[in-house]
Amino acid sequence: MVTVTALARTAALVGDPARAGMLAVLMDGRALTAAELARAAGVTPQTASGHLAQLTEAGLLAVARQGRHRYHRLASPAVARMLEGVMAVAAGPPADAVRSPSLRGPRDAGLREARTCYDHLAGRLAVAMTDALVARGAVELGADGGALTPAGEDFLRGLGVDLAAAQAGPSRRRVFCRPCLDWSERRPHIAGALGAALLATCLDRDWLRRIEGSRAVAVTPGGRLALRQAFGYGRDCACGEA
Repeated sequence: MVTVTALARTAALVGDPARAGMLAVLMDGRALTAAELARAAGVTPQTASGHLAQLTEAGLLAVARQGRHRYHRLASPAVARMLEGVMAVAAGPPADAVRSPSLRGPRDAGLREARTCYDHLAGRLAVAMTDALVARGAVELGADGGALTPAGEDFLRGLGVDLAAAQAGPSRRRVFCRPCLDWSERRPHIAGALGAALLATCLDRDWLRRIEGSRAVAVTPGGRLALRQAFGYGRDCACGEA
């Protein structure tokens, strides 16, 4: 059982601006060095080192060595979910309670359109894909979980999604499909092993490309066509292209 003290300690760690900046940068799933994280947080390497030690000790970050370098990443999808939840709360009240669009979600249009949420896709594109999958009976989503239907398995395999990999190995120890509240759209997109497989397919097929130094991803010309055909996405959107 989580104690109040442990809850307060975790909240205090995330609440520091420098540490929050480091954690936010790692939300795209990358592993970065202490120097890279120091620059992202706007602090000295010495200060960053202290922050990283605290985050690692608390189990929020994991460290991997490669040669002379140490790379830091979010320790688990659970940490990413926590951060995404905090972002949703910090962004303000739900969309129907907000009068000014400027108060909702990220100001960066690219982040609003399509971005990585740790290991899965978020933003308008991810919500549109989720809506399309639910509408065609491919996915059934509840408040706390979801399931892929037999028709959905056939549909996603036809798109090249490796469902076997998503259901095997380390993926077997995580939730296969669950809704994740999109903090800019305030509606669910698909997370879990299935969400990670969908993002991997979009990147592998060059439908989406990562943008250097950003969580945003750009839709390629070929991706725009493929996503329109598969999910009806892009007919009325002015999303950026790679």
